[in-house]
Amino acid sequence: MRLLVLSDLHANLTALEASLEAAKGSWERVVCLGDVVGYGPDPNEVSTRIRELGAATIRGNHDKAVADLMSTEDFNPVAKMAVNWTRAQLSNENMDWLAALPQGPLEAEGVVLVHGAFQDEDEYVFTPSQALEGLLDSSLPITFYGHTHHQGGFAYQDSQLEVLQVHPRENEMRCALRVEDQKRYLLNPGSVGQPRDSDPRASFAIADREHQVVEFWRVPYDIEKVQERMRNARLPEPLAHRLSLGR
Repeated sequence: MRLLVLSDLHANLTALEASLEAAKGSWERVVCLGDVVGYGPDPNEVSTRIRELGAATIRGNHDKAVADLMSTEDFNPVAKMAVNWTRAQLSNENMDWLAALPQGPLEAEGVVLVHGAFQDEDEYVFTPSQALEGLLDSSLPITFYGHTHHQGGFAYQDSQLEVLQVHPRENEMRCALRVEDQKRYLLNPGSVGQPRDSDPRASFAIADREHQVVEFWRVPYDIEKVQERMRNARLPEPLAHRLSLGR
């Protein structure tokens, strides 16, 4: 089984379609780690596309906020504006779908899906100490998480925790991680729609369960086209500008 692992799409249809085209023929099933909407200009289009793909999908914090399942009190003003705009755009069908998305951790296709931390879907995982509990508590050897918009992850074996620097170089589209039987993994595919690791290309992963390899991908897309739609929709300018910077 080859899984296409998507996360943090943030209503960016152009980045999603570029990712799907690049990975065409390389996957059999899709999983999504949440934040389907928020920030970007295409909430209906991206929600519908993920549903059409039959992706096993869990909710992210922006999905919850848009569906009015959590307060936006802790959101910054720009994020709040995007939540309110997205609520006004979504069809009833897509809003109902977002509201019904399950909370992680969720076992799907032989891996575990979480949005943020294993114990708290809204917590960011950046450091080894933040990753450790998830590595120990997860029900399966491989757990995929999102939320940080940073590609990479962690591995654990015999009380040794390793930070994994898995990120294609500027002139590469992918790099591979060989999965070892005795290790446990917490892996982040990065963000399709709003990368924040200083590489503006859309990011995702493909997990080949049969051959025990996880590929981390970066794909260029037409950022200016997305920015134009964002400005036409009068979404906050900082959200459009950051797409060019990848942070």
